[in-house]
Amino acid sequence: MFDDFDDPRLDRSVWLPHYLPAWSSLAETRATYLIHDSHLELSIPPDQGLWCPGEHTPPLRVSGLQTGSFSGPVGSTVGQQPFRPGLTVREQQEEFRGCLVEHGTVGMRASLYLSPRSMASLWLVGFEDEPERSGEICVMEVFGRDVEPEQALVGMGFHAFRDPRLAEDFERIPLPIDVTEPHAYEAHWDGDEATFRVDGRVVRMLDAPPRYPLQLMLAVFDFPEWPDERDPGHAFVPTLSVDRVWAT
Repeated sequence: MFDDFDDPRLDRSVWLPHYLPAWSSLAETRATYLIHDSHLELSIPPDQGLWCPGEHTPPLRVSGLQTGSFSGPVGSTVGQQPFRPGLTVREQQEEFRGCLVEHGTVGMRASLYLSPRSMASLWLVGFEDEPERSGEICVMEVFGRDVEPEQALVGMGFHAFRDPRLAEDFERIPLPIDVTEPHAYEAHWDGDEATFRVDGRVVRMLDAPPRYPLQLMLAVFDFPEWPDERDPGHAFVPTLSVDRVWAT
């Protein structure tokens, strides 16, 4: 898979423009996005509503794309990335397998425009056709509060979730980059090892990555209750601007 967003329409054979809709609905999880000048821009305008209001703590807003989706019937607990035990499906989702990767290389070239209240991430998670196949490879995660003019903390590593075989191993690495400029974030993994790179430079290496199909997740988040003295009116629009994504 390679998407350089030259087509002004999102490739719906690959991308679902919603964020974990089973716990909410397709209508209420629709991403705000624009494709222009060969860039995908995921953003969160001030009038965008909360994701799973009253259910998710802390409150958040999100615009995200994912390359896989499914769920059990309404009222069941069968779904992807439940954020608390006992969470039940509110809207059953059809099975969608746009791009699942069992091993290889996944990355993106992107610019991040974040406030102290927002974050952006590219990560891979198990399709969860079995609950244990739920581990995550986080390619990159950046919080606006961790960004300085010439440096940022870039999170990367593994989250185990319900996978008993995957070791939790996540770290925020200080890197001398301006995240508003385009940078390439990439992870390569096989059955034994995962390597994380930024602009082609190896930043982390971890053993024993997940060994089952993973779907891509790409999103920008906003946490309205977090303080931001520079933007008391919440007028800032967090944006993840992507000029290409690859999965090989």
